[in-house]
Amino acid sequence: KPTPAQLKSIDALVIDLQDIGTRSYTFISAMKVCMEACFENNKEVIVLDRPNPLGGLKVDGPPLDSDLMSYVGAFRVPYVHGLTMGELATVAKNTPGVLTVPESVRTKGKLTVIAMKGWHRSMRWPETGLKFVPTSPMMRNFGSAAGYAMTGLGCEIGGFKHGIGTGYPFRTLSFPQKSPEELKRALDALRLPGVSFSVIGTTGSDGKPMRGVYTEITDWNAWRPTELSLHMMQLAAAWNPKNPFATASKTDGDLFRKHTGSNALWQALVRDGARTNVAAMHEQWRQRAVQYQQQTRRYWLYQP
Repeated sequence: KPTPAQLKSIDALVIDLQDIGTRSYTFISAMKVCMEACFENNKEVIVLDRPNPLGGLKVDGPPLDSDLMSYVGAFRVPYVHGLTMGELATVAKNTPGVLTVPESVRTKGKLTVIAMKGWHRSMRWPETGLKFVPTSPMMRNFGSAAGYAMTGLGCEIGGFKHGIGTGYPFRTLSFPQKSPEELKRALDALRLPGVSFSVIGTTGSDGKPMRGVYTEITDWNAWRPTELSLHMMQLAAAWNPKNPFATASKTDGDLFRKHTGSNALWQALVRDGARTNVAAMHEQWRQRAVQYQQQTRRYWLYQP
């Protein structure tokens, strides 16, 4: 968070960051703490808006419990939030309680969002025609951004790996003691809408050949981004000798809860393991996501 001394010599702070549309990716957290510091020190915040790579209509996953707010969960939005940086900044500026500053400071704070021209909510990154500049070493392209939303949470605890160090970050799955063919059969059996799986050869982080299960999005409209991760948690509980959620360290458990944002999910996995009804939980979150999208429409800077 910028200090008063660091802000003293400036008139405005310009924020130009490319988000990827997922709550735990910390660029939106960085924007939030900068807004708080600037508002407290009477400095203007200027956000240069950029596209949400996943578009502005896809909303999915667990909302964030209030006691789990952290740097990987700075906004109480669904895991896939469907907003741009500029829209999130607008929410923070205009909604009581989002920023951790006194209300008098929030209302007096000066925010300017430089909106994009030509972007619509229905546009995913490929439709923009823009080159995707990697936002971090493993966030190389649009495929990585979609994969992060789809597999990231499922690899927190339990043994699943999502292809870090390979040519397909966040898209190639593996699990200890399971062959790619066995893993593919288990994933196929889930019959998840909008997703298919195939066994491919790739390269591990050590440079050696390896094989894994590639996750392909076959129907964007039917695809529910976080659904796969939930079933990966269930499979991990079934395939480990002991429930990995019940035996996890406090540190790992706390990180899991902060990333997922859901105490209820953690409690269910610890208690029920492989018997956790993740499908029912996901449906409950889907209904809440519909309400969230209706509530946040007032802050939309772009139409479908």
